[in-house]
Amino acid sequence: MSSIQNTHIKNSANNDAAAAAVASNDLPASLMLLLAAGAGLAVASLYYSQPMLGILGADIGASDRAVGMVPMLTQLGYALGILLLAPLGDRYDRRRIILIKAAVLTGALLLAGASSGIGLLLAASLAIGLSATLAQDIVPAAATLASEAHRGKAVGTVMTGLLLGILLSRVLSGFVAEHFGWRTMFVAASVSIALIGVAAWRGLPRFKATTHLSYSALLGSLGKLVQKHPALRRATLAQGLLSVGFSAFWSTLAVMLHAAPFHLGSAAAGAFGLAGAAGALAAPLAGRISDRKGPELVTRLGIGLALVSFAAMAFAPALSTGGQLWLLALGAIGFDLGVQATLVAHQTIVYSIEPGARSRLNAVLFVGMFIGMAAGAALGSLLLAQWGWIAVVALAAAAAASALAVRLWPGRNRDR
Repeated sequence: MSSIQNTHIKNSANNDAAAAAVASNDLPASLMLLLAAGAGLAVASLYYSQPMLGILGADIGASDRAVGMVPMLTQLGYALGILLLAPLGDRYDRRRIILIKAAVLTGALLLAGASSGIGLLLAASLAIGLSATLAQDIVPAAATLASEAHRGKAVGTVMTGLLLGILLSRVLSGFVAEHFGWRTMFVAASVSIALIGVAAWRGLPRFKATTHLSYSALLGSLGKLVQKHPALRRATLAQGLLSVGFSAFWSTLAVMLHAAPFHLGSAAAGAFGLAGAAGALAAPLAGRISDRKGPELVTRLGIGLALVSFAAMAFAPALSTGGQLWLLALGAIGFDLGVQATLVAHQTIVYSIEPGARSRLNAVLFVGMFIGMAAGAALGSLLLAQWGWIAVVALAAAAAASALAVRLWPGRNRDR
C-alpha cells in the first residue's frame, strides 16, 4: 500500500474519531466558534448589498428599479437554495457540501465586486443567495455533532452567530462602502468566506450520509416528512405565523417613521434594527432552557413575549412622540427576543424528530418561515396603506396569538 493511501486512511480515521469524540461530549469552543462564525458570515452575504444600493447604482449606471432587483434576487436565491439544496445534507457528507458552497460563495462575492454592469451583478446576486445557504448546512451540522443533552445549547450558539451576521452586516457594509467603496466590501466578504472554508476544511469532521435516496426522491420526501410528523407541522406552522408579524413590523417601520408625527429618515429605522441584538443574545439562553426544561416551554414563553410586545404597541397613539418611539423600541426588543428564542426551541424540537433527516427537516421549517415573512411583508404594506400603523400592529398580534394557540392546542403539546 502506498504512503498516499496510508495517509488518506489515517486522515479518514482521525476525522471519524474526531466526529465520534465531538458527538459524545459538549462541542469544543474552537469548533463552536467556527460553526457560529461560518453561519454568521454566510448569512451576512445576503445583506451586504442593501445599504450600498445607492452608491452601487450610480457607479455602474443602473436605474433604481434595476438595482432594486439585487436584494430581491439574493433573497430568492436563498429561498430556492433552502428548498433545493439544503436537503442534500442528508444524502452526502455535509462537510463536503459546506466546503463546495464556501468556494462558490467566495467566487460569487468576487464576481459581484468585479461587476461592471447590472446584468453580471444580478447573476452574482442569485449565486450569492444560493450558496449562502451553507448557513443552513452549518446549523444541522452543529445539531448532529452535539450530544442530545447539549443540542439546544449548540443550536442556540450557532444561531447567535447567524443572527449577529444579519444584525451587523448592514452596519458594516454601509461604513465600508462610504469610506472604501462598495467593491471593497464584496472583496472583503469574499476573503472572510474563503477563510471560513479553509478553517472548515481543517477543523470540521466528516459526516456520514443518512440516506441513499435519489435527488428527486429526496425532494419528494419533504412532503412525506410533513405528513408523517405532527411535531414538524406544529413547529413550521407556529414559526411561520410568528414570522408574519415579525416581517409586517420590519417591512413597514421605515415608511411609518418617515410620516407624521415622526418625520425620521432611514438612519433612524436602521437604528431600530439594533434591537436584533436582543434576539441574538437570547438564542443561547433559549437553547440552555430547552435542554433543561424542554423546548415546549420555551416556545410558549417566546411566543407569549412576542404577543405582549405587539399588543403593547397598540397604545402608542396615546403617548407623546418621544413616548411612542420608546414604546416601539422596547416592543421591538421584546418581540425580537421572543421570535428568536422560539426559533431556537423549534429547531431543537425538529432536530430531535428524525436524526437521519435533519437537513430536510430544517429545510421544511425555514421554507415555512420564508412563506410567513413574505406574507407578512405583503399584508403589512397593504394594511399600512389602507388603515395605518394600528392595523399592522393588529395583524402582528393576531398572528402571534394564532401561533400561541398552535402550541397550546389540547393534546398537541407533547413535542420534545
